[in-house]
Amino acid sequence: MLLSSLRTTLFYGCRNVTKGFQHSTRSPQPRQWLVKRGQSTITVEARASSARVAATVPSVATNRTVGRWLIGCSGLVVGAIVLGGVTRLTESGLSMVDWHLVREMKPPQGQLEWEAEFSKYQQFPEFKIMNHDMTLPEFKFIFYMEWGHRMWGRLVGLAYILPTVYFWKKGYFTRSMKGRVLGLCGFVFFQGLLGWYMVKSGLEEKPESHDIPRVSQYRLSAHLGSALLLYSASLWTGLTLLLLPIHKMAETKNLTRLRRFAKGTGGIVFLTALSGAFVAGLDAGLVYNSFPKMGERWIPDDVLAFSPTLKNFFENPTTVQFDHRILAISSLTAITGLFLFSRRMLLPRRAKIAINLLTAMAYGQVALGISTLLLYVPTPLAAIHQSGSVALLSLAIWVLAELRKMPK
Repeated sequence: MLLSSLRTTLFYGCRNVTKGFQHSTRSPQPRQWLVKRGQSTITVEARASSARVAATVPSVATNRTVGRWLIGCSGLVVGAIVLGGVTRLTESGLSMVDWHLVREMKPPQGQLEWEAEFSKYQQFPEFKIMNHDMTLPEFKFIFYMEWGHRMWGRLVGLAYILPTVYFWKKGYFTRSMKGRVLGLCGFVFFQGLLGWYMVKSGLEEKPESHDIPRVSQYRLSAHLGSALLLYSASLWTGLTLLLLPIHKMAETKNLTRLRRFAKGTGGIVFLTALSGAFVAGLDAGLVYNSFPKMGERWIPDDVLAFSPTLKNFFENPTTVQFDHRILAISSLTAITGLFLFSRRMLLPRRAKIAINLLTAMAYGQVALGISTLLLYVPTPLAAIHQSGSVALLSLAIWVLAELRKMPK
């Protein structure tokens, strides 16, 4: 009996040990499953992280987004330039005699506020000398012109700064693009300060001068020149991001010469537009209203009437108009030469279209300028002529973007 019980105990004990051993051999399976699950989780998280990184790293898609934004900003700058020109032509630029970043965003509302604003304007030279019989409704017109120009400037500033912050956080900018964008935003701020600095020159009392009150032609040219630089930089950067070449042009000596020719032509177009600021600042378009001669002469007698001689190029209305004519003819000649030279070369279709449009616009702009001169500078035609100068500069930048040398 004892031996039988001992045999039974040993049998069940060995069986339990065998089951335990089998259980221990199967126990790594849950651990392996947990390990695999952890590895798959890490892989999924790594893929998601890499996807987020890929979405933030600059790519063709993000470059196109940034390019469209910069093109839109350049369009707003054009609006500011045109509106500023109309403000100058309607002699509205000195109607707001102070500058506040936020307070002036709201124009006068009631009769008392308008009378108070009009009273401030009456204390300055433009009213005392030119507009002493101006009524309140007439003042409201020139006030709203200047107010609209200033508010448009604020819109331009927001259009640059707010998307810059957003795109920067999203990682849309390369290292070089960050520097460019910061430069553009800084230039917008500088442009606003320069605008008020220009207006102040027309509000100053000048007892020794018998001329009509006007802003300094130097400050006006600086204000327009900085706007043109801001526009050109924005448009150029936007086009280089958007206009990727379909077919890479073969690098030849003729293509290199064409690029240099196009750069020189663009420089002359820019200088011609900038010289228009001196024409506007001195009302030089009202001096000799004949073409091609200036009066009865090709070169008028008073072209070097001021002393020293250098002063004539910036302060003598006759010389300023003469220079603008020479620069305009030089621009037309250079663009015509660029067109003829490009006809001898095999260029991409877009580049040919850009050069053809540039040539057509150049002849149209010269025709507008002559018409404006002969008709004694009517405001609508003069505004169109100024807008034409920006259009001509835009086409010149487009040509340069199409002909640019692409990195290997």
